[in-house]
Amino acid sequence: MGDTVESRSTKIVDGGKLVIPAQFRRELGFQVGDTVVMEVDNGELRVRSLDAAIADVQRLVRDLLPEGVSLVDELIADRRAEAAKE
Repeated sequence: MGDTVESRSTKIVDGGKLVIPAQFRRELGFQVGDTVVMEVDNGELRVRSLDAAIADVQRLVRDLLPEGVSLVDELIADRRAEAAKE
């Protein structure tokens, strides 16, 4: 998505279903049956693909990890230590 914000009105139908306009679905790459992540942020409903949500979490974790630390190596070391106790 670019810097331009485009708005469309839509209706909430029976069962609380929200219809996402086709242009928005195409732009976001949403397909029928896809799982999306929804959140309320400062009174606004935010909808994004599961892949985009995972990428955001991965970026956050990368930013929090000290340089040179591997979570995979940490997990393997942890598992080996637990196995050695048994």
